[in-house]
Amino acid sequence: MLNKLKENKLKIFVTIVVVIGFALIRTFESKLFYDPFLAYFNADFHSIPYPSVENFKLFAGLFFRYFLNSALSLLLIFILFQNRDIFKFSLFVYSLLLVLFLMAFYIILEYFPNGSWLLFYVRRFLIQPILVLLFIPGFYYQLQKTKK
Repeated sequence: MLNKLKENKLKIFVTIVVVIGFALIRTFESKLFYDPFLAYFNADFHSIPYPSVENFKLFAGLFFRYFLNSALSLLLIFILFQNRDIFKFSLFVYSLLLVLFLMAFYIILEYFPNGSWLLFYVRRFLIQPILVLLFIPGFYYQLQKTKK
């Protein structure tokens, strides 16, 4: 076991750095990103209207946060699997979902004033590194299945 740790010390180090990066993004979210929905979703958001937002700043902040989380996630995926096809697939999915989630967020924000739950979940996918939690076990399973 100790030999495996020595062999994989770069993977372990990068994984720790990525997890710390995720934690720092979450810790300093209110200082790094313009997001009036941080306070909105901490309140009883079912009974109050959406906060007034500056669309450009909001979407720039959402994009920047998604970009940071995606870059860290892609780094983690590449380091763990060291497979170009997996990396390219992940990059494609992250890019596609960025466009879809930003469009969905805008549509809900502008046209569905009572869609706070829907907005909550779409925003959650934009600001949290949820996809990496799905991809890592999925890719690991796929690689184990192809080895047999």
